[in-house]
Amino acid sequence: MRIRNRFGAMCAAIAIAVAPAAHAGDVSGVTIPDSRLARDAAQLMRTSEGELLFQHSMRVYYWAALAARRKGLGIDPDQLFVAAMFHDYGLTAEYGESRQRYEVDGADAARKFLRDHGVPESESQKMWLAISLHTTNGISPHLNPLASLLAEAANMDLVGAGFSDFTPAQRDAVETAHPREPQFAENFMQALYDSLKHRPETTQGTGLADVMAYKDPTFVVRNFAGLMRNSPWVTRK
Repeated sequence: MRIRNRFGAMCAAIAIAVAPAAHAGDVSGVTIPDSRLARDAAQLMRTSEGELLFQHSMRVYYWAALAARRKGLGIDPDQLFVAAMFHDYGLTAEYGESRQRYEVDGADAARKFLRDHGVPESESQKMWLAISLHTTNGISPHLNPLASLLAEAANMDLVGAGFSDFTPAQRDAVETAHPREPQFAENFMQALYDSLKHRPETTQGTGLADVMAYKDPTFVVRNFAGLMRNSPWVTRK
């Protein structure tokens, strides 16, 4: 199937077809885009992520798509699906020695994936920003619809932010299609810790620092006030 050349084109419906490579079936009126881009993204995640991250990523796509429909936002389903697939890609074993923020690793990988598929640079950059900032609260809603929806959906799946904005039927449908493990919270925090414990400095300033402190009693959250009080401007050293 021809790859979309106008990747960022606005569309009236969130999706119109189902890609067997991802998940066959309509979930509360939302389906997976049937394109080479979406199929390749799903296949890459299937071979790179464990079941925990993959199911989380699929749920994030559905929460984002449902939120877009509720808000009347036109957004390219391929764009939304790829963002959901790659948003936690930086937690995979491939980045076991990375010193970057894991969000940046995922954003870099998504941008390369889009470039390799002939997606315009302007759209690749939107994707990069959406993924790299999805854990930085207060920024994403002011960037573009993709960034706003991705951050909102990730927060919905992790901490239930906006839980009541989705109907019980929608929540049940998404969880039936992509089940949440009984110990999802603990298992996901362990996955975060396992990926970030060699680069703890990258978690500062986000909720990830809270996860580090929860898993490691010796972890010290950086104190910005302390940095200012003891900066070279003060100590003259």
